[in-house]
Amino acid sequence: MSSVLDIRPTVDTLSFAESMEGIDVLRWIDATGAPEFSASQTQVRGVTVSSNDLEEGWIFIAIPGLVKHGVRFAAAAERKGAAAIVTDEAGAAELQQMGVTLPVAVIANPREAAAQISARVYNFPASRLSTMAIIGTNGKTTTSYLMRAALQCRYPDPALCGTVESRIGDLRFVSDQTTAEAPVVERLLALAEQKGLGAAVVETSAHALSLNRVDGIIFDVVGFTNLQHDHLDYYGTMENYFEAKKLLFTPEHAARGVVCVDDEWGQRLASEATIPVATVSALTDTPAEWTVRDIHPDKETSRTVFTLVDPEGKGHRVAMPILGEVNVQNTALAIVCGVQAGFGLDEVIAAIEAAEQIPGRMEKVNPEPGNQPLVVVDYAHTPEGLEWTLKSTRELTKGRLVLVFGTDGDRDATKREYLAELAAQHADILWVTDENPRTEDPQSIRDYLLRGIARVRPDMHDVIEIKTSRRDAVRKAILAAEAGDTILITGKGSEWYQDIDGIKHEYNDVPVSREVLAQDIRASL
Repeated sequence: MSSVLDIRPTVDTLSFAESMEGIDVLRWIDATGAPEFSASQTQVRGVTVSSNDLEEGWIFIAIPGLVKHGVRFAAAAERKGAAAIVTDEAGAAELQQMGVTLPVAVIANPREAAAQISARVYNFPASRLSTMAIIGTNGKTTTSYLMRAALQCRYPDPALCGTVESRIGDLRFVSDQTTAEAPVVERLLALAEQKGLGAAVVETSAHALSLNRVDGIIFDVVGFTNLQHDHLDYYGTMENYFEAKKLLFTPEHAARGVVCVDDEWGQRLASEATIPVATVSALTDTPAEWTVRDIHPDKETSRTVFTLVDPEGKGHRVAMPILGEVNVQNTALAIVCGVQAGFGLDEVIAAIEAAEQIPGRMEKVNPEPGNQPLVVVDYAHTPEGLEWTLKSTRELTKGRLVLVFGTDGDRDATKREYLAELAAQHADILWVTDENPRTEDPQSIRDYLLRGIARVRPDMHDVIEIKTSRRDAVRKAILAAEAGDTILITGKGSEWYQDIDGIKHEYNDVPVSREVLAQDIRASL
């Protein structure tokens, strides 16, 4: 698959001045400080915030970053054929020293304006599509695929923008972020409209809202899964994290919403949202308009079955297309979002039950394991997400539950030992390995996990640390397990890389597992 940066809709040219309509331009200049030019004479046909994602005739929006200002890439943008630059006063001052001769619009906040400029350049595609968005700490990706299935009640092939991939008809693009930068999101929606897809789902992160990536899009329906311990390295407190997510449930971003009230944050969001919301209680007894009861695993079909009770008190049987009780919340939420979008309840349930397997989300690598262990790959990476996933997998496991896991480097370290404690409590055998060490020492990260495990399992029985590579951990865990066992590989899901010392090495748990299973002598017996 190619990158999301390769999404290229057809665009009618417009003038630089037209692209900036509605933006408070402090002044128009060229980078050498020459007299003001006529912005109506410069034609543009695209927009980007990255010099690596640029074609001739595009606007380059130079945004101040945490480490350096994006204007430092203006010369590269000019060489690639950029037609104009949008930046702030600090960026304009740097441009005067660089010899860049492109016309410039100086504004107060380039990041905030990027979405508005992009929407105008790509002709506001969201206004002509049926759109959904999903937010939450855990379950966003799974729910986005289930929302896409719900939209298929009316639209055969809705577009998808998310963590795993972006999909536009028969085109698939590798995603680098949960929610791409605003110009990329607008391009995706524009191409979806041009292909006649009619609908789109955008998986939305708190960071995307804080960084204005979906500004100007008013989604028809938005959903909230949960709020759990994550990203405090960026937000500092759970309160700040909540306030960021709450932005999606305002008239500036959505027409109506669906909120899961299984946790206190969902309950609070339901009361503080400034748009109409429907409430869902899936894994608790919290009062809600839509509730779930009678959750039970069906080991014959490897499906979890539950009853969804509608606001009139009528129950509807749902056989989820994905493993585990943890996904009841995601499935129930997606169903109610489909109803809020105007589709019939029964048709939404049927559409979601027929949904495709979701990459890296409780994904069965070998659905019919025979005399091999069942291997399941899941993205669970927070303490709450891992606990739910382990409990759900346990219910469908006949033998031992084997966990292969690590945790990310350069990310919230406060969750590591607690995550490991939960692993030790709920899995029979633990294989401790690396996830994405990034720039941290891998041994230091594993030591956090080993300390957490030791608090629950002081003798470290059935705990194996693999120092060589994640690939080795997966191979050894599969070959050491038996038929009837389930091997759960968590943390990376469908990620295509492993980030080690700042370099992204091609790696994915699913094909690695398939390779080991294929070479396992038991496969031919």
